[in-house]
Amino acid sequence: MQKQEMKQKKSWWILIIVSLGVMTPFVLPYLNVDPANSRITITSNTIQYPLLLTHILFACAALITGFLQFVTRIRIQHPKIHRYLGRVYVMSVFISGLLALPLIFYMENFTKSLAFLTLSIVWLVTCWNGYRAAVKGRLPEHRVWMVRSFGITLVAVSARLLMPVLLLSYYILSGFSLPGGRAQMVEETLNVNIWVGLLLNFVIIEWIIVKKIKHEK
Repeated sequence: MQKQEMKQKKSWWILIIVSLGVMTPFVLPYLNVDPANSRITITSNTIQYPLLLTHILFACAALITGFLQFVTRIRIQHPKIHRYLGRVYVMSVFISGLLALPLIFYMENFTKSLAFLTLSIVWLVTCWNGYRAAVKGRLPEHRVWMVRSFGITLVAVSARLLMPVLLLSYYILSGFSLPGGRAQMVEETLNVNIWVGLLLNFVIIEWIIVKKIKHEK
């Protein structure tokens, strides 16, 4: 039992380190609040960039507080801190998720817009269900929904980790050639990485994590 717990803790820390390693380079250019450093094409400095910046900052807050929500020592030994962090997580998800909706209209194509719309709606719904279950005292249901919610939060990480695999797949499916050049390869891959990340995280959550939680009830 102790070996299993140690293995789970090790896996959890690996996930934290990988997530921070993936997200830190993406977030750093936005810390100086300069639209010129944005990784996304900015067409409106007065509307789009402030929305994007706020969306990213609260998404980072959701990622950090989400990890802390699953620390057993905090959840069991310090329930007040756990509840406080939970409120910060829920608030961060709702602010970031709602701000993502108007940002969809600034995206380059329909495929990417639809992916972000789907991701935002699923993120908001899972978080809301988790929060509502907690308020009503349905703690096992609350835990399941918050695992789902945090799994959606981690799509920001998995979608970026999948890029090398998707680029390689694109190259292979194109007959080991790049008819449209590297720029087109990257652009077309970015159109599907959110979908693939969302699907991957959903499968992991439903088949492994949530199944285990329900088994422990």
